[in-house]
Amino acid sequence: MAEYYLTIKMIHILAAVVVAGTGTGIAFFMFMATKSNNIQAIAVTTKHVVLADWLFTFPAVIVQFVTGMMLVNVLQYSYTAPWLLAVISLFVFIGACWLPVVYLQYRLKAYADQAMAEGALSEGFKKTMRLWTALGIPAFLAILIIFVLMVFKPLAVV
Repeated sequence: MAEYYLTIKMIHILAAVVVAGTGTGIAFFMFMATKSNNIQAIAVTTKHVVLADWLFTFPAVIVQFVTGMMLVNVLQYSYTAPWLLAVISLFVFIGACWLPVVYLQYRLKAYADQAMAEGALSEGFKKTMRLWTALGIPAFLAILIIFVLMVFKPLAVV
């Protein structure tokens, strides 16, 4: 497997780019659509956000985990290295935020569809959007911390 190190690393980095990029793009378009108060734009955006998470984020997260474990094995890192334990803990934390976010995106889509029929966004949409944001911000910050840990390995024992 060592002969595939650079390929595995490249796939791992590309998956990280997809996770961070999709998350950033989803957040941007959700915030902009919501800010516009245009119900049709919100309805279309929530539909596409749900789809984007399943098409891009979910597969990239799986690829990240698999290639990450492959790299740990190829590079013969210890599974008890503090930096790796921190990365794994943050990965689990991000997943604990992301799973409810996916559910909330379905709720936001349903509220947006309801608003299309009724002509106004409900308080439920606004409340759900606040919760979606409250889960998304710490998850995104955790992704940035993982980048720092992966590049600099500051907790590594020398």
